[in-house]
Amino acid sequence: MASAVEGDVGSAVELVGVLGPAFQELSLNKLATSLGASEQALRLIISIFLGYPFALFYRHYLFYKDSYLIHLFHTFTGLSIAYFNFGTQLYHSLLCVVLQFLILRLMGRTVTAVLTTFCFQMAYLLAGYYYTATGNYDIKWTMPHCVLTLKLIGLAVDYFDGGKVQNSLSSEQQKYAIRGVPSLLEVAGFSYFYGAFLVGPQFSMNHYMKLVQGELTDIPGKIPNSTLPALKRLSLGLVYLVGYTLLSPHITEDYLLTEDYENRAFWFRCMYMLVWGKFVLYKYVTCWLVTEGVCILTGLGFNGFEGGKAKWDACANMKVWLFETTPRFTGTIASFNINTNAWVARYFYKRLKFLGNKELSQGLSLLFLAIWHGLHSGYLVCFQMEFLIVIVERQAAKLIRESPALSNLASIRVLRPFFYLVQQTIHWLFMGYSMTAFCLFTWDKWLKVYKSIYFLGHVFFLSLLFILPYIHKAMVPRKEKLKKIE
Repeated sequence: MASAVEGDVGSAVELVGVLGPAFQELSLNKLATSLGASEQALRLIISIFLGYPFALFYRHYLFYKDSYLIHLFHTFTGLSIAYFNFGTQLYHSLLCVVLQFLILRLMGRTVTAVLTTFCFQMAYLLAGYYYTATGNYDIKWTMPHCVLTLKLIGLAVDYFDGGKVQNSLSSEQQKYAIRGVPSLLEVAGFSYFYGAFLVGPQFSMNHYMKLVQGELTDIPGKIPNSTLPALKRLSLGLVYLVGYTLLSPHITEDYLLTEDYENRAFWFRCMYMLVWGKFVLYKYVTCWLVTEGVCILTGLGFNGFEGGKAKWDACANMKVWLFETTPRFTGTIASFNINTNAWVARYFYKRLKFLGNKELSQGLSLLFLAIWHGLHSGYLVCFQMEFLIVIVERQAAKLIRESPALSNLASIRVLRPFFYLVQQTIHWLFMGYSMTAFCLFTWDKWLKVYKSIYFLGHVFFLSLLFILPYIHKAMVPRKEKLKKIE
């Protein structure tokens, strides 16, 4: 008997000896290296795609089941994804979720609870940035934590609104206000929902509870007919993923820092920045399209009906057609990271109405977004450029709209393709200019690149900011003159 066991053990050891190198060869690290990516990035992609089997399990075994089972499933799968990506560092999110629940329960529906939530959650996130930040883009626990931070702040604000008289709230606030008292399991399920834990999108507690209660379906009483819409977003995400994978070795921000780039002709430097600025956003587009498909598959993407047809865009973070075709910066902003922008508008920008100045409110909102992204100076520069560009673009649009000469010129059909090409060139050149600071993070890196193209973006838009009002005054006749002409 002993000899048989020893023989089995010996065979097993030999088998391990033979298969060990094979399994090592198949390790995530080596697979990532062969794909030209980091292990963290590969884990992230795998985790995002894991949402689909989780969503299928939910659809077939948990839809219309007891709510506590659904919350447990969402919590367990989300924590599993967190552990797969960040190991024991998942305690950061778990700690913030539990403490947030205690803040709601102990402080109630008060301004103190909202302020405590905002200060604690933002301070924890910024401390995480401070202690983990490097000069490169690293995938670590702070990446999903920034998504969680907005979720928990929004939860506190909605809980606070739920204690107000309904008539005192706007229609939007009434929609999101939480009237009941969330349990710890509900807060955990909301926070760790596998379709949005890593990269978003943002959604409200009320919307999540509708999912749990089986209300987010186009066929009442049945599983949502959302498989085809989900596959469409998944397929589109795969197209962007393939495109990014094929091009990423050839178009990198690292090249912007090389002597070869600096020694190239000025026009080449600008064109490379233009192409890179468009392409670098594809990695975000990929993640958001894939996760949107997961949300649609579960039903979370259900957004009612329009013209008798179900809409599945409640969790859409991208308007792909608008993103690819708009010649305006405001169009790109409206098409990109939609739910985060909507969150900032709902919980920050509109709450600053008491300031009585839209541009000030917008500037503070962009400052908040910059700090929320991280402590690197590049984020501040990027959002400062966005603020400047949007103001100038509005001035230019107003000038063209109110100037008879420019308005007539813009209406000539034959010239429209030319105008569109010029707009797109300006649009993506300076989008790349802004993204340079965003992606290079530290001042020594983005400053080097900006010097190489003579701070073109700042010079161009600051000049227009001061010149356009005078051009407007010269080209737009006063109302009295217009009356005489009429």
